[in-house]
Amino acid sequence: MTLFDFKKELARFVAEDIGRKDITSELLPKKNIKARIITREGCVVAGASHAATIFKMRRCKAMILKKDGSSARKNGTIMEISGRAARILECERTALNLLARMSGIATMTDMMARRIPGTVGLYSTRKTVPGLRYFDKEAVVIGGGKKHRLRLDESVMIKDNHIAADSIEGMMYRAKKRHKKFEIEVEDAENAVLAASGGASVIMLDNFTPHQIRRTVTLLEERGLRRRVRLEASGGITMENIAAYGRTGVDMISAGCITSSVRGIDYSLEVSS
Repeated sequence: MTLFDFKKELARFVAEDIGRKDITSELLPKKNIKARIITREGCVVAGASHAATIFKMRRCKAMILKKDGSSARKNGTIMEISGRAARILECERTALNLLARMSGIATMTDMMARRIPGTVGLYSTRKTVPGLRYFDKEAVVIGGGKKHRLRLDESVMIKDNHIAADSIEGMMYRAKKRHKKFEIEVEDAENAVLAASGGASVIMLDNFTPHQIRRTVTLLEERGLRRRVRLEASGGITMENIAAYGRTGVDMISAGCITSSVRGIDYSLEVSS
């Protein structure tokens, strides 16, 4: 997504909130004020650049004190804003909402990534809020995670329902013929062996326990297939169990919770003059 596209989306977010006009803020006298954005809890900052853009689009000045990816302490100042009072206040909530969500995602991603070896990648999924995927995925990267596919046209990923609608052999045959590389979801060790033998590039071990994954890794090694594929643990990954999955021998872990179950960081805007 280009910078222009991001700005277009940000303008849409602001327009969604303001409507025709902010009939409360227009009651304010035409005066300039200063304000600052404060975080009420420690976090990894994400979305500061977009929040600043929102204010600048309303002809306000915004100075970022904590850049995206930096750590902020409780009650720390993230940004200072100055400009016409009505313009600052009419886009306050939009800026804070986006900052809160993106920082929440980045913070959770950072916490989970720290619990697994550096050789294991932590990936996001497509479990994102419609309209916010690019922002959600950006926040994951800021927090130290990696993007999985953004859209369905980026790579082939054969899921359980594709197999249910056809067969694992049929889907793999056509995927390999048309696209060469593909990922496939399996539900047991035997199908993991079948997928590796069938030319899969990545095998998603869906809802496996750590013990089942270790057994699958051993089985693939015994068959001389382990080096052919990358293994991905997915399904039911949480803050509490990700460390155990990180020790199983997989190459990557995908966790939908970092975008679907995230809690926003508590930010507030305070007018100082």
